[in-house]
Amino acid sequence: MLILSASLPFVSVSLSRARVSHLTNTSSSSEVSPISYFSYRSRGFRSSSVVYSSKVKVKAMAELVEDKESTKNRRSSSKSDEKVIPLSSGEENEATIGHSLTFLDVRSEEELLSGIRKETEAGRLPSTVAAGLEELYENYRNAVLQSGHPRAHEIILSNMAVAFDRILLEVEDPFAFSPHHKAIREPFDYYMFGQNYIRPLIDFRKSYVGNISVFNDIEEKLHQGHNVILISNHQTEADPAVISLLLETTNPRIAENLTYVAGDRVVTDPLCKPFSMGRNLVCVYSKKHMNDIPELAEMKRRANTRSLKEMALLLRGGSQIIWIAPSGGRDRPDPSTGEWFPAPFDTSSVDNIRRLAHHSGPPEHIYPLALMCHDIMPPPPQVEKEIGERRVISYHGVGLSAAPELSFDELAANHENPEEAKSAFSQALYSSVTEQYNLLKAAIHGKQGLKASNSTVCLSQPWQ
Repeated sequence: MLILSASLPFVSVSLSRARVSHLTNTSSSSEVSPISYFSYRSRGFRSSSVVYSSKVKVKAMAELVEDKESTKNRRSSSKSDEKVIPLSSGEENEATIGHSLTFLDVRSEEELLSGIRKETEAGRLPSTVAAGLEELYENYRNAVLQSGHPRAHEIILSNMAVAFDRILLEVEDPFAFSPHHKAIREPFDYYMFGQNYIRPLIDFRKSYVGNISVFNDIEEKLHQGHNVILISNHQTEADPAVISLLLETTNPRIAENLTYVAGDRVVTDPLCKPFSMGRNLVCVYSKKHMNDIPELAEMKRRANTRSLKEMALLLRGGSQIIWIAPSGGRDRPDPSTGEWFPAPFDTSSVDNIRRLAHHSGPPEHIYPLALMCHDIMPPPPQVEKEIGERRVISYHGVGLSAAPELSFDELAANHENPEEAKSAFSQALYSSVTEQYNLLKAAIHGKQGLKASNSTVCLSQPWQ
């Protein structure tokens, strides 16, 4: 899902009533790891109908820059702004009536899809979003069924009902992200929502983590108050969930506390925003989309400057772990061969985050991180300007690997020219990521499994 922090109060507020209950499937299966199920009820203010025109997109982007306070028709991430009440209370008033409950009690695929038509006919769901939901359901259903899990149909219906309800709420009452967004965990746990949604798409039997000892070293650095920067390739909107799912058993501190440098698309697309709300984010505009709308280019540059300042404040506190993809976007396959590879890193992006961490105060450590998960949710073949891409989904093995930290000072000692040193450091990080990626590729696509390990990358399956 991405690309930068003192916590700022959210300017959007709503009153909602919600209840979240967690039921865990404890049955064992060789097909996938245990899956958590949850159900809930939530009601919030309802805003006027949303039309996803170019004007609305521009407004959504501008909200990343504007710092105006509003207390109408918006949700807050603050715990004090929302109240949790039992379902049995049956209380309703003008402040809580509004959010449609269409998707909360569906019992079948037919009811779920009928709910989309109902909300569209009622004018609460734009036809473009409705079409996206129907396609999303079909693709998600087919992917989960590939797992062969005995409760696949239950998982599909449960997860998609929750997803549809959250997306509908986003259409009714759009959430505004601040430059530094902190994951919303209550009264609705958006983090677990994302985990539960992506989990059944991963074939854990054919998934691997490289160098778990490096992740342990990272956790120790965080415990000491140091800052950690993960320089990574970027494959899918599901990257944050994939990272968390592969590390949740061994390195929960990393899994839950990572802050992702996120592009504007994941905080403006209504089908993506509910998943982004469950992650710690620093919101920036990617260079790839800086000039998509020329009249917004200057606003985007100001927003990025503000986000850099927020990140500087965040790093000064120490014990921060930041994920950034200096390529500025997701990896794409070679158009001539169809082979996937990490997109080249932008040297200036690497150097900016390095200098920011270096001048923050606490000791900083920079690690190369490789991700291989494009099979479960590949991006469009080409970079698209418009918001609202098709979501292709599959069930597949994934991989994650980290290499030992790289020192800029040690590498720069071999270069008299500062610009050459910056370029060499960026290239060293990219080479490490590419090397790790190719090994994960051999393990997953080459079906070598754990035998793909070599002297620099030791693969394991820590959930076993």
